[in-house]
Amino acid sequence: MMRAYVALGSNLGDSRKQLLDAINALADLPHTHLLARSHVYRTPPWGMHDQPDFLNAVVALETPLPPHELLDALLDIERAAGRERKERWGPRTLDLDLLHVAGKSVNDERLTLPHPHIAERAFVLLPLNELAPDLEIPGQGRVADLLRAVDTQGCELLA
Repeated sequence: MMRAYVALGSNLGDSRKQLLDAINALADLPHTHLLARSHVYRTPPWGMHDQPDFLNAVVALETPLPPHELLDALLDIERAAGRERKERWGPRTLDLDLLHVAGKSVNDERLTLPHPHIAERAFVLLPLNELAPDLEIPGQGRVADLLRAVDTQGCELLA
């Protein structure tokens, strides 16, 4: 079993429901246990600014699935939620990013672990910090320290 962290985001449709449905789908993956989930945050869009704000969260899973199989499962959950990949950083019904898998480093055409932009994104670091502030991102630092270095302006914790 490995501990994995997955970021969730949505800014189309009923975003809160999309996130909750995705969390349930992640918890239903074979032999996978949902260990924790963060609060939901409203965050400004990243990359392409002319779109609605996002709702974001992070979950911690314990799973036997190897990283590429877990990635395939995430893509299946996105498709089931109506995700269409039209433009990079554009609006989406659901976005699931595999952030970190304990003890695993991957860099191929399908997957990079840890996620290559983890240290730049408040919408990832805020919820990840709730679950794992002392998590060491190889070559980048501890999550709590990375969070102190990013701009969190416009990010709002939702109830």
